[in-house]
Amino acid sequence: MISRLIIAAAIALFFSPAALIVAQEHPEHPKKGAEHPKKGGAEAKQVSTADISAGIKKNITADTNKSDGKFHVKYQSQDLALDLIKVHDDRLQDLGGGKYFACVDMKGTDGKTYDIDFFLIGQPGKMKVTDTAVHKIDGKPLYNWKEENGKWNNVPTS
Repeated sequence: MISRLIIAAAIALFFSPAALIVAQEHPEHPKKGAEHPKKGGAEAKQVSTADISAGIKKNITADTNKSDGKFHVKYQSQDLALDLIKVHDDRLQDLGGGKYFACVDMKGTDGKTYDIDFFLIGQPGKMKVTDTAVHKIDGKPLYNWKEENGKWNNVPTS
């Protein structure tokens, strides 16, 4: 009986790394892929995730200071007034070609938590937001990310 339990545990442990690989098949956010090879020589300064984090925080602060102290995003013809909760520093991405991705959590005046995806361009200290999208509301995804032919697209959730 004990030997059967040991064998069952060994088999389960053997297959658990495969389950992790399958789980990573569909990433939650876009990532830089092989379609953006690094260039040698006189390329512009490499942008770090700290630079992207500072850039998104600077943009959110600038937008917040323009109005009523809230960050505003349009979602389904609504104007969402939001406060920054957290920048997901673990999800910041250099997408290549001077484009960057950031994901933040924000709290709405309606009490809901919104996960907002941001796309930025520019160099450290001069980054600009080019696009925003409400990715999740109270943890429920509105879309997922899928790579097709080297380009990341958002696709509806199933």
